[in-house]
Amino acid sequence: MLVRLPRSVSEAQSCLAEGAVPVGGATLVWAGWQRDGFPEQAVSLRELPEAKVIGDGALGSAVLLHEIDGRVPEVLRKAAGGVGTGAVRRTATVGGNIVGSTLRCLLPAALVLDARAIVLEPDGTVETDLAELLAKRPLLLSLHWREPVASGYRKLTDQLRGEVPFVVAAAVGADAPVLRVAVRDGYDVLSETVPYDTDTGRVLRALALTPLGTLPEAVFEAVRDVVGGVVERAGAR
Repeated sequence: MLVRLPRSVSEAQSCLAEGAVPVGGATLVWAGWQRDGFPEQAVSLRELPEAKVIGDGALGSAVLLHEIDGRVPEVLRKAAGGVGTGAVRRTATVGGNIVGSTLRCLLPAALVLDARAIVLEPDGTVETDLAELLAKRPLLLSLHWREPVASGYRKLTDQLRGEVPFVVAAAVGADAPVLRVAVRDGYDVLSETVPYDTDTGRVLRALALTPLGTLPEAVFEAVRDVVGGVVERAGAR
């Protein structure tokens, strides 16, 4: 198998046009290739500048999870830090986690940041939303967002849907007076947006009227705690 390492967007386009398969960090695809056979060509974005950005409201798809640090909002940093083991985080990429994984550990964090995706299509780069990204699964180059006023995240290792831990993410956006909350429930992610209010009780009452209000009590208690912390930090700024 030939692994190609494009250094420009046009080179990456050529790789895809010639049938190269995105490899990411290979933590997810390698076992499948061992079982089903290796492609003739694979493409890694680890040398592509547009896919290696971190900070200033952007995160590249080829960034390794262990590289995600204080240059991104707390919700993304904590989500990345909770993925697998240290060995996995030193290999797995942002793009592989969001587009290639069924768990999509970073997706709740990206949703509450109202992130947009820059993807590579045959005609060039295109900006799209996360719903279309997951539906069409194009080659992700990077995520972009406006810095939130405050954000928070929690992984509930003692609360499972099957073998999958619940996670809770929340953020107050900088561009509108709203609070976004996303919860991974099994392999699905529920997300809701409610008006931001400095009164945590009013925010929680609004959330309780959404599908999030039907979550198990222990999970909604975590929503209360995460949202309370985010509202408090947002109000202090």
